[in-house]
Amino acid sequence: MREGDIQGVSAVRVTGWKAAYPGMVPQDCLDALTVAEDARVRRDMFERGAGMAVNLVAEEDGAVVGWAALGSSREDDREPQDGELLALYAAPDRLGTGIGTALMRHVLAAARERPFRRLVLWVIADNARARRFYERSGFAPDGGTSDWSVNGVRVPEVRYSRDLLPLPNASRERA
Repeated sequence: MREGDIQGVSAVRVTGWKAAYPGMVPQDCLDALTVAEDARVRRDMFERGAGMAVNLVAEEDGAVVGWAALGSSREDDREPQDGELLALYAAPDRLGTGIGTALMRHVLAAARERPFRRLVLWVIADNARARRFYERSGFAPDGGTSDWSVNGVRVPEVRYSRDLLPLPNASRERA
């Protein structure tokens, strides 16, 4: 991801939230999301966190249609070799086209290069579509749960994880 991709990433993220999360997070939270504000926050994070996270974008005809972010696990009780999939979004009109799968393939390759041995992620418990995608990608619930507070509303999340086995050099893919 380059700085010039931030506006597109924010558009994918905001439209993704508005399409995926009705009924899971408070509607007033979704209604308040704007691409401009998300881009401002994302630009600040991008400038402050240079090199701390791996940000990957999927493009079609020069337009951002997907985004993923990978970093070290944010949990205090995790091992240094634990990574975390911080985000993975495909534009809502591109769901089911393979963009998410391609991003996941590159995330897993980047995680192995870090080198992480395990990758975790958090997903809203009621987000059945995302949970199916992660399960098809080799992740499984590991018993971790958390409550995320959104505008005073409790949103349950579950943690997924998967072990990362090194790939043979011949099949290693570059992100």
